Amino acid sequence: MRVIIAAVGRPKDRALAAAIGEYETRAARYWPLDLHEVKAERGDAATPAGLAREREGERLRQQLSASAMTVACDIGGESMTSEHFARWLQAEREAARDVVFLIGGAFGLDDNLRNTARLRLSLAPWTLPHELARLVLAEQLYRAGTIIRGEPYHK
Repeated sequence: MRVIIAAVGRPKDRALAAAIGEYETRAARYWPLDLHEVKAERGDAATPAGLAREREGERLRQQLSASAMTVACDIGGESMTSEHFARWLQAEREAARDVVFLIGGAFGLDDNLRNTARLRLSLAPWTLPHELARLVLAEQLYRAGTIIRGEPYHK
């Protein structure tokens, strides 16, 4: 089982990038973690938001495999407590199934990806910038690992 984070763009803010990197490193202690960053669209008059989402979605789609559990990070998705998320992720590990988390860019996640994902997961009841969504996901992956192993959570 591998956990794959497929995200549009790279974090631009250095402090936020460092925090994301820290939690992704921590999460990798518990779950085999692969990171795939795809190119973000600029989104201007020549490339409206819908077309940008579609192009980014195509790039993300290339990161998917038919056998993987595809999870669209989406505000309209299912909410889970940290404990529920940990149990769910452990069940995926026991099923020996890769899990791909999809994080859209500044224009959101492509509707086709959102609608064909096996699970839509809400990371918060608010709309998060994509870089913060990636940080929240990485932190919850780390927290899930500590929950599964019964370890104290270290800040």
